[in-house]
Amino acid sequence: MTATPPGTPPLRVGLVGYGLAGSVFHAPLIAATEGLALDTVVTSNPERQQQARAEFPDVRTVATPDELFDRAAELDLVVVASPNKTHVPLATRALEAGLPVVVDKPVAGTAAEARALAALAEERGLLLSVFQNRRWDNDFLTLRQLLAEDALGEVWRFESRFERWRPKPKGGWRESGDPSEIGGLLYDLGSHVVDQALVLFGPVTQVYAESVVRRAGAEADDDTFLALTHANGVRSHLYVSSTAAQLGPRFRVLGSKAGYVKHGLDPQEAALREGKRPGPGWGEEDESRWGRVGAGESPLTGGGQVAATVAGDYPAYYAAVAKALREGGPNPVDALAAAAALDVLEAARRSARDGVVVSL
Repeated sequence: MTATPPGTPPLRVGLVGYGLAGSVFHAPLIAATEGLALDTVVTSNPERQQQARAEFPDVRTVATPDELFDRAAELDLVVVASPNKTHVPLATRALEAGLPVVVDKPVAGTAAEARALAALAEERGLLLSVFQNRRWDNDFLTLRQLLAEDALGEVWRFESRFERWRPKPKGGWRESGDPSEIGGLLYDLGSHVVDQALVLFGPVTQVYAESVVRRAGAEADDDTFLALTHANGVRSHLYVSSTAAQLGPRFRVLGSKAGYVKHGLDPQEAALREGKRPGPGWGEEDESRWGRVGAGESPLTGGGQVAATVAGDYPAYYAAVAKALREGGPNPVDALAAAAALDVLEAARRSARDGVVVSL
């Protein structure tokens, strides 16, 4: 991003929600972005208000979105990081108030709602961007580089796993069985792995899914598998689970020349949770965790060639948002791309429910 000219006031950002998404991801990344200033945090929880003021002493805290929108003229961007069921109504209010908006994923519960939001943003001439931060994961950036270099040849199969071992449910809206909450792993982690598959390999023509509630006391899906057939012939096998007692590789990509295997999650989320902030060395990974590229060998026994992991770069998302607002640069993640991912998620839900392959 080009440096902001000296004396240019920063774009003032209102952040709705200060739970996991707001406090761990959005607030630190906004504060670290040149040209953006975290102005107001909306949360009705007094402890979270106190946390926000402690972490960002200049921030204003308010209890309701109404208090934020009453000051719409004083803001330049609204970020919606509240529970999923509030994404559409809050994004709609922001756009109707004349404010550009960033919405955490999933942007909506249905592709139709996402497209309606996109149409409203276009009608108002405002930015509507979706926070798909996993496009800036280290392994994803590395795989994009390998594909650009044709290191794997024609890709035949893409395996992506976002697995955890959480045998006891945490509770809360993310694990609620109420459809209005838009909870469960299909729409949570599934939003990431599906988005990545679409960015890498393009549109999908068929969807098959298996979705299970395994843990006692859980209400929403906690172990889900998706098999996607892309229009170009690539097959994507995607796994999201809270019940994986042994974790598989994050990526296993098989091509006509070679395969790429990468274990372990990008370190940026863990760093943000620990209170670390973007700076020198951000997103870099220890060499011991780098993936391997080869053909016919086992990466577990040192086969193949080490593939240096590209540093992850979550800060690039908000830098791109700032550039889009300041200079008319491209939207880093537009709502129509998010709608295409929701088409796949809706098809997966139907496939798992009815035991059928769904054509798109």
